[in-house]
Amino acid sequence: MPYGPFADEQAFRAHLDNQQASEDPLFFALVERAAGTAAGVASYMRIEPQHGCIEIGNIWFGAALQRTPAATEAIHLLARHAFTTLGNRRLEWKCDARNARSRAAAERFGFTFEGVFRRHMIIKGRNRDTAWYSILDGEWPEIDAGFSRWLAPENFDAQDRQRERLADLIARAR
Repeated sequence: MPYGPFADEQAFRAHLDNQQASEDPLFFALVERAAGTAAGVASYMRIEPQHGCIEIGNIWFGAALQRTPAATEAIHLLARHAFTTLGNRRLEWKCDARNARSRAAAERFGFTFEGVFRRHMIIKGRNRDTAWYSILDGEWPEIDAGFSRWLAPENFDAQDRQRERLADLIARAR
């Protein structure tokens, strides 16, 4: 992330206040519904209605949200809203090309790898190569169907382990 670490709680709260006031990126607090506790943050960014493009980014999940169905559902809801409510024709995901976990997540969520923009940015004093991914509106119905099948209660056993992998369900739907 281009921000952090923070010197203290006051600096972190000031950062959160700035995120709350921002319109692009447009930040969302991810809240665990039953407990009402904050679990992470995600945003829409590079919002370009004139081109029908939007990006999901600035994603950070707290430890309790990481690698859970709720984390996958959060991305699904953001993607679905981007296409069905906002009417976008292109949804983007970008990450540091060295971030293997983010790249794997993009592919798991059905994004198509488009390439690496070499020396795309300078983040915290170093060159960053950026991996670009996208989902197009024509691909969304099948990807949405894969998410819906994966999130269905019957896809999880009594110990909340998935029966089928999301990437497999999306691939099958395509």
